[in-house]
Amino acid sequence: MSPPRRTVIGLALLTAMMASGPAAAHGPGTGPGSTYAELEQEKAVRNIWKAFFPDLATARRAAISLHAQLLETHYDQGYLVLQLEPAEMDRLRPFGFRFEPAVDFLAERDRRLTMQQIHQLARTPGGPEPASIPGFACYETVEETFAVGDALIALKPGLGSWVDIGNSWLKVQGTGGYDMRVLRLTNPAVGGDKPKLFVQAAIHAREYTTAPLVLAFARWLVEGHGTVADATWILDHHEVHLLLHANPDGRKRAETGLSWRKNVNNNHCANTNSRGIDLNRNFSFAWNTTGGEGSSGNACDLTFRGPSPGSEPEVQAIQSYVRSLWPDRRGPGPNDAAPADTSGIHMDIHSYSQLVLWPWGDTDTPAPNGPALQTLGRRIAWFNNYTPTQSIGLYPTDGTSDNVSYGELGVAAFTIELGTSFFQSCTAYNNTVKPANLPALIYAAKVVRTPYITAGGPEVTALSLSNGAEGPGVTAGTPVTISASATDARFNQSNGTEPVQALAGAEYTIDTPPWDPDARARLVLATDGTFNSPTEALTA
Repeated sequence: MSPPRRTVIGLALLTAMMASGPAAAHGPGTGPGSTYAELEQEKAVRNIWKAFFPDLATARRAAISLHAQLLETHYDQGYLVLQLEPAEMDRLRPFGFRFEPAVDFLAERDRRLTMQQIHQLARTPGGPEPASIPGFACYETVEETFAVGDALIALKPGLGSWVDIGNSWLKVQGTGGYDMRVLRLTNPAVGGDKPKLFVQAAIHAREYTTAPLVLAFARWLVEGHGTVADATWILDHHEVHLLLHANPDGRKRAETGLSWRKNVNNNHCANTNSRGIDLNRNFSFAWNTTGGEGSSGNACDLTFRGPSPGSEPEVQAIQSYVRSLWPDRRGPGPNDAAPADTSGIHMDIHSYSQLVLWPWGDTDTPAPNGPALQTLGRRIAWFNNYTPTQSIGLYPTDGTSDNVSYGELGVAAFTIELGTSFFQSCTAYNNTVKPANLPALIYAAKVVRTPYITAGGPEVTALSLSNGAEGPGVTAGTPVTISASATDARFNQSNGTEPVQALAGAEYTIDTPPWDPDARARLVLATDGTFNSPTEALTA
C-alpha cells in the first residue's frame, strides 16, 4: 500500500528544510530536545529481530536479562522483539532461540519517527511545550507532569509538596535540564510515626507508561482524600514519596520518538544516540559485581554502568534521598536479613514485560528476606496478573536501584515491569496497564508499615455499613452493622505456590489505627459462625 499523500508531502518538506539548514534546534548534549539528524540516526538502526523462544519460562528470563535490548513482547505469538548484535544472538541460540528480521516493527518505528520530525517542524520556535507526547495523548510530558503536580498541591493545600532532591546531568552542566523533584504526599493534620512508600518512575527514558501511572496514583490519592476511605487512610497515616521522573533529560529525548534509555551525559559515546549512562546500572551497592555480565563497561552500550559507582547526579540524588527516608536495618553480610518489622517499600516502575521482581538480581541466591519478599511479590502480582519472580534472568544485573534500598538498608524493594512495549498505545495503557497496576500501588501503600509481615495475612476486600451510614463519617451514637469480606487467597500462583491459610479471627477499631497504644480493638464475627476458611464473610 502506498503511504498517505500527506506523509509523502511531509517527507518532501522535511528534506527540503533540512537541506536549507534551519532544523537543528538543539545540538547533542546541549539541550533536552532531539534534532532531525538524531531521528535519522535512530532510523538507521536495523539490527532488530524477532527472537522466537522455546518456552514461556525462558522468554520471561530473557526479558529480565535483555531488558536493555527488549523492544516488544509477543508472548502469545511466541517471540520477543530485540535489538541484538551478532554476539548476543550467538549467546541466545543455546537457550533455543531462533531469529527473523522484525520487518513490521521497523516499518512502524520509522513511521512514528517521521511523524515526530514533521511535528517538530510544525512547532513555533520558542512556543510552549506540548501538553502530551505527540502521538500519545494519554502521556504527559515532563513539563506537564510537574504542572499536574502543582495543580494537585493547589487542589488540597497541605497534602502535597515538592522536595528538590538534586539536579539532572544537563542542569549540572548549566545547559538546561531539570530539578530532580519528589512529590511528597501526606496529611500533616494527623501526627504519628508514618511509614514511607517511595515510588520512582522513568529511570529508563523510553518507558512511556511509567511516569503517567505514578502520576495517576498521585491523582487518586489527592482527589480521593476525604471521600475515598482507602485514599484517606493512606494519606492520614502514611507518607507517599513519588519521583515521577528519575531521568528527566533522557525523557525529553524519548518524547521525540527516540528509543532513549540512558541519561544524556555527553562525556561517554559523545554526540551519538548511544551516549550517556544506564542509571539503573550506576547505583553504588553491587556496582559492577558480575564480571561484566550484569552491566557493560563499553560507553556506547545500552547498559553502560558509568565510570564509577554512583557517578551520575541523578543517581546521587536518588541514593541520598532513599537514605534519608529509612534507617539502615540490614547487616553488612550478604546473608544478613532485615528484621521482620522493617518498615517501608521502594517501588521502581519500569516497562515492560509484565513482571513483578524482587532482589537479588546479581545472583540466583535468594535474598535473606527472600520468603517475605516472595509473599509480597505474589500479592502485588495478584492485582496485575504479571509473573512474580526474583529478578534474575538468563544472566544477572548489577548496580540497580533496589540494591541500595534493600541491599544497603533492608527495605522491601520491588520492580514492576508494565505492559508489552516501551511506546505502549494509549488504548492499551488506559484499558489494561493503568487499571491493573493502580490497585497494585494502592495495596503497597496499605501494607507499607510492616510489609514483611502484613502481606502474609488476609486482606479485607469489601466493607459496608448499614442504616445509610456510608460516607466519609458516621455521627457518634448511630447504630451501625458492619458487613465485610476478608480473604487470604489473593496470591498470583503462576510461578510457584504460596500457602493459603484459614482465617483465625478479625477485629476492628474506630478512628484510631490498630498500632496506636490507645486503640480499642473490637471483635468481628464470622457470618457463618466459624472461622475455618481462607475467605470469610464478616459481621459486627
